[in-house]
Amino acid sequence: MSNEERSLNFIELIIEEDLKKGLQQDELRFRFPPEPNGYLHVGHASSICLNFGLGLKYNAPVNLRFDDTNPAKEEQEYVDAIKRDIEWLGYEWAEERYASDYFQQLYDWAVNFIQRGLAYIDSQSSEDMAKQKGTPTQPGTNSPYRNRSVEENLELFEKMKNGEFPEGSHVLRAKIDMASSNMLMRDPIMYRILNKHHHRTGDSWHIYPMYDWAHGESDYIESVSHSFCTLEFSMHRELYDWFLDQVYDDNQTRPKQREFARRNLSHTVVSKRKLLQLVQEGHVTGWDDPRMSTISGLRRRGYTPMSIRNFADTIGIAKRTNLVDVSLLEFCVREDLNKTAPRVMAVLDPVKLVIDNYPEGEEEWLDAENSPEDESAGSRKVPFSKELYIEREDFMEEASRKYFRLTLGKEVRLKNAYIIKGESVVKDSEGNITEIHCTYDADSRSGSGSEASMRKVKGTLHWVSIQHAIPAEIRIYDRLFTNENPDGDKEVDFKSYINPNSLEVITGYLEPSLKDVKDGEQFQFQRLGYFCVDRDTTPEKIVFNKTVGLRDTWTKVESK
Repeated sequence: MSNEERSLNFIELIIEEDLKKGLQQDELRFRFPPEPNGYLHVGHASSICLNFGLGLKYNAPVNLRFDDTNPAKEEQEYVDAIKRDIEWLGYEWAEERYASDYFQQLYDWAVNFIQRGLAYIDSQSSEDMAKQKGTPTQPGTNSPYRNRSVEENLELFEKMKNGEFPEGSHVLRAKIDMASSNMLMRDPIMYRILNKHHHRTGDSWHIYPMYDWAHGESDYIESVSHSFCTLEFSMHRELYDWFLDQVYDDNQTRPKQREFARRNLSHTVVSKRKLLQLVQEGHVTGWDDPRMSTISGLRRRGYTPMSIRNFADTIGIAKRTNLVDVSLLEFCVREDLNKTAPRVMAVLDPVKLVIDNYPEGEEEWLDAENSPEDESAGSRKVPFSKELYIEREDFMEEASRKYFRLTLGKEVRLKNAYIIKGESVVKDSEGNITEIHCTYDADSRSGSGSEASMRKVKGTLHWVSIQHAIPAEIRIYDRLFTNENPDGDKEVDFKSYINPNSLEVITGYLEPSLKDVKDGEQFQFQRLGYFCVDRDTTPEKIVFNKTVGLRDTWTKVESK
């Protein structure tokens, strides 16, 4: 095996083998086929990156096809959200298609199946059909309606289409093999009656194709060469191929279904049904709640398209389902934002710092670099004055020699400013520190070039000037679930693992350069983490979401 072949994943190897066997490069076509019954989540991101990534690698078109065959659960809102997410991730689809575009062709093929004795109308109840289907170790039994005449089947199917029957009264089943070892081949349902309004076709149809019938035939209609889906569809492959066998024309590309493993993310769920539960029951504020595993939730929290694409590339494509630690996703966004996010100062748990020997009423504007990772990002001015806020945890009245932040009698540097020394504290009646008093070395200003400015001290603190500080609502997010695999035990309701402390809302204080921030802008609050401006921000009130800390502190907490 060559070095190039070793670097290919198993799906790319399948494609390469097909090209060697005679499939032409210009016959390659892929698709991403979401059902518009919910918002896309991080699991879908892997599939998006796989299919569109293959399109880029092989210079092949990739269709976005909505498998909209269940009007009871599908909405235009979901269609719009899915398109928005894919575009945000940076991908372009060749054609926008819908399974509903093919309803007439699928119906015509179904009529042909009936005419050829390959399908029949079953009028049993769903309970009776389930009983006669057998078990994995026992063959099924034929439906009493299996040998209906072609004429009767055609008449009933026409009436089903016209809305002359109530839901549940009839279905169209393929006539395959009730003794098959694959239970999906035991006369699967092709159509059911649904007297529901469809978001695209309106009330034109009263019957809707089942996913297994519509999916493969839609691939065929679109000349998709490779249809990739997750492992739970591996048993469906035989049915996928059987349906294709009945309509396949040698002059057209025949799709090939192949399966890859689903990637689950720790401390969350990636089932659209369960995500919908969280929304409907009010455990989160919506599909784009920053605690959700949805792409829109990750975007609102401050994740970047590149971080999600890098995450998908890092976990890769495999044949075995596994649980990916959310820390890896956090690492990817941390790595990306480190290169792009401007540095600013904010204090989230403030305590007042008074510089006793700083001139009363004076202020100065100091230079602060916007990003050490990007010289072209330039610098900004930050105001300095006698009274500042620093983080409460950055001061300790009595500290060991290993404590390198502010304490009495020791020096630290204020970022971009001066060296200070702790002198005394003021406490309230309960013994809580309300003020820290210090002195500063007036010759030690950062960047001044003076001898004092070169003096080395072990600690550097961020700060904001109290008189210039802008208050802001800061939303601190934690894991939505306390259990790393909340969906792992089917005997336990996954919602019992919801973390009651997954959101903390506090007031923080920002440097004044942030007074005109816009929705979606991202910053590193120095020494605190990466934060994103939330869409709830107004001219009167700034709201920030914490995207991720500067380090993975969760691992330390778990290890304890």
